[in-house]
Amino acid sequence: MSILKKIEDEQLRTQIAYRVGDQVKVHVRIKEGEKERIQVYEGVIIALKRGANRACFTVRKVSYGVGVERVFPLHSPSVEKVEVVSHGKVRRARLFYLRERRGKAARIKERDMRQVAANQAAAAARAAAAAEAQQGQSDAG
Repeated sequence: MSILKKIEDEQLRTQIAYRVGDQVKVHVRIKEGEKERIQVYEGVIIALKRGANRACFTVRKVSYGVGVERVFPLHSPSVEKVEVVSHGKVRRARLFYLRERRGKAARIKERDMRQVAANQAAAAARAAAAAEAQQGQSDAG
């Protein structure tokens, strides 16, 4: 492994708890002269771009009737934290169609997180049962 790759791997964030369609608050470090402050940018994630340390996400908000989009590098030290306000229920990887929508037409339905948690618990239980069955077969054989 090269030295550059090691340095990049140290700076990667591990947990990404948001998806496209989620309403998020991005806390960004702003440097003005000598002072540094945190500015909150709230909007909907309309796109995720993958790729180890070059990953980024695009957040869209409507400010005073004008749509504003901003691209944030995922692993940048200028991004303090990303809070999920609500989880959106979408069926697309890119929500660029929201650019043409106005008002109520631009809303996104909220995803029922209880159902998601139940599905994850069921999947974990199935995986545990399969692992146990696999273990039982390897012991018998």
